[in-house]
Amino acid sequence: MNDIINRFKIQAKPVSCERYGNGHINETYLVVCENGKRYILQKINNRVFRNVAGLMANIVAVTEYLGKLDPDPRHTLHLVETVDGAKYTGDDSIGYWRLYDFVEDSICLEKVESSEDFYQSAVAFGMFQKQLSGFPADTLVETIPNFHNTIDRVRQLNEAIADNKAGRKDEVGPEIEFALARAEEAGCMVRMLEKGELPLRVTHNDTKLNNVMLDNVTRKPLCVIDLDTVMPGLAANDFGDSIRFGASTAAEDEKDLGKVEMSLDLFEVYAKGFISACGDSLTDNEIRTLPMGAKLMTYECGIRFLADYLNGDVYFSTHYPGQNLDRAHTQFKLVADMESKWDAMSAIVKKIAER
Repeated sequence: MNDIINRFKIQAKPVSCERYGNGHINETYLVVCENGKRYILQKINNRVFRNVAGLMANIVAVTEYLGKLDPDPRHTLHLVETVDGAKYTGDDSIGYWRLYDFVEDSICLEKVESSEDFYQSAVAFGMFQKQLSGFPADTLVETIPNFHNTIDRVRQLNEAIADNKAGRKDEVGPEIEFALARAEEAGCMVRMLEKGELPLRVTHNDTKLNNVMLDNVTRKPLCVIDLDTVMPGLAANDFGDSIRFGASTAAEDEKDLGKVEMSLDLFEVYAKGFISACGDSLTDNEIRTLPMGAKLMTYECGIRFLADYLNGDVYFSTHYPGQNLDRAHTQFKLVADMESKWDAMSAIVKKIAER
């Protein structure tokens, strides 16, 4: 690995390089140098992210923009240049590699340990949204084209139903019925964007708690990490994906659906943090559609799981037969629960935004 590390302008001789973190897409390593300086080395998964040059151009543009707004080195990721002055190195034969300065004196949580942690993650993603509100979103590349295009996601589901590649269609009739009953509504925010009723924003698109670095003493947010999916999108989608993941009371593949609901308390905690951080940079329509973002991101994830189940489990990794169907069930249960709590969700957002 030293031949890769030494392509970068590191401060001292590397003495160790070990696998780091729990990421499932890229390979991540912690590099320690003899003077104690630490770095994060990553091999970019170019099977998932096929346009590596575009992806890296996005990260460079966004991190440099954030760095100019806030000079604190812990408040955004910092890429280390190669000896040739580039921001990454490699090719198809050895892979594509980048190096970041390690964010010192920080922690990264895999799950919510308290409502305060969830609140602080909301502040982090809200600040990310606010700081980039002046960035020209349309200059960024779509690292995964149509990632949150819910109209296209419904099209993919319909294609999976028609193809029935794994011969499973007849066993998931109720699930298909549930999904298609909401297909028209699924495109509402895409259509609002097309009509100019929602602005295009720089969005993170993977707003999980473990993509926020917190100070290890104060547990206040330092910066947002895992910027591979930063691209043009809708603010409500970033908000919604956090709710889908963080406000659920059960695991993503929970078999006992009686345990699955969206916690209104956690929804309110996150909404307070997010709106307090970026509410003044959002339009009225963006704030109004925050609950819809939660519902649609959950619905989108559910139909992706269902489509993959129909296709024979070819996209999402599974650890047992039927796991993708279990995942679809939990997402659809969350959607139904949100529908039953819709007035309360909307009232919470309105109350917080009016303060």
